Amino acid sequence: MDILRIATAGSVDDGKSTLIGRLLFETQSITKDKIEALKAASQRKGLDFVDLSLLTDGLIAEREQGITIDVAHIYFNTPTRKYIIADTPGHFEYTRNMVTGASNASVSIILIDARNGVGEQTRRHFYISSLLEIKNVVVAVNKMDLVDYDENRYEEIKKDFFELSDKLRKPNQNITFIPISSLYGENIVAKSEKMSWYSGESLLGILEAVAPENIDSAVLPFRFPVQHVIRPKSEEYHDFRGYAGKIASGQINKGDMVTALPSQQISKVKEILKHTDSLDSAHQNESVVITLEDNIDISRGNMLVKIGEQPELKKQVNAKICWMDTEPMKVGKAYLVQHGINRVKAKVSSIDTRLEISTFEESENVDELKLNQIGEVSFKLGGAIFADNFEANPGNGAFIIIDEFNNNTVGVGFVK
Repeated sequence: MDILRIATAGSVDDGKSTLIGRLLFETQSITKDKIEALKAASQRKGLDFVDLSLLTDGLIAEREQGITIDVAHIYFNTPTRKYIIADTPGHFEYTRNMVTGASNASVSIILIDARNGVGEQTRRHFYISSLLEIKNVVVAVNKMDLVDYDENRYEEIKKDFFELSDKLRKPNQNITFIPISSLYGENIVAKSEKMSWYSGESLLGILEAVAPENIDSAVLPFRFPVQHVIRPKSEEYHDFRGYAGKIASGQINKGDMVTALPSQQISKVKEILKHTDSLDSAHQNESVVITLEDNIDISRGNMLVKIGEQPELKKQVNAKICWMDTEPMKVGKAYLVQHGINRVKAKVSSIDTRLEISTFEESENVDELKLNQIGEVSFKLGGAIFADNFEANPGNGAFIIIDEFNNNTVGVGFVK
């Protein structure tokens, strides 16, 4: 079965953890002893219902405050596919957690409280979903039970969101709206009788219909960062030379002609190995060993690409940056940029713009980015990286920024 990765997002108390708990409960992904423990914990809190949010809020501080702080990954499956959900925080100060939690998602579920409507965090989360090139966005208007399942209120929120999305929506982005009540399970796995005016699918029905994650991988350029050169030098494999790594994007077939970067040497793919199996082809996200017809100089950090699909070797990079450190990013400061396996020194040439989420306006020529702020930054690199434009090829267009003195990850970048 294929795997669908989902990120949930929304403002504080919009019901993200309850929604995920309800999905687990309705798909019978919770054991009986866990249900009993949930009932007991809910009674201790003085609740007259089972608090399903306790399934995902694992930290003591989360349970005490009733908020999500860390990113929790939850796993469940239906007869047709497996799901991994990243339950990300709603507070502004945890924007960095939302970015990391959603970085591998194919679907973003943005929750909106039916009472409050579209807010600043809704803007932030939709912007990040668009920034991360998440193609499928499900806007779930939650807590419809608190507005008496009013169709007019739902349509009003839908209209407000469309006005927001018109500014940011990518051409290939699918936006689906659904009214739900996570607390009572309305429109979660089955159509709700209380909202008969809604003609669409249930939330689970929408997720089941999303195309598999690897369906577009064959049309992307082939990118294979070499993580390790395998030379057993044993009697059985005396002359064996294989290149191990994970395919960042695209597809490779036995017999394809490839170029090694940065040397530009050319050879033909002799064999594609996965464990002990020999494959005719391999695609994005598969970890394989590739052998070539010729013995050419390839080492860790080099990249194999198909002939005619070479990325530009970049020594200067312009990128969208989400800053994740309490110490601001400043013009002229030096960092380390890690793109895939390659790690190079980098200097901030300029911070060209800084985004104001509330208005989507950009301030130009600023001198710093603070924690959780997003901006466009130019870097001068100490060595070349083999990066693509993130919008065209997300698998090879992102990098992380590292503080060279304490080795902390301080930011994430998306190549423009």
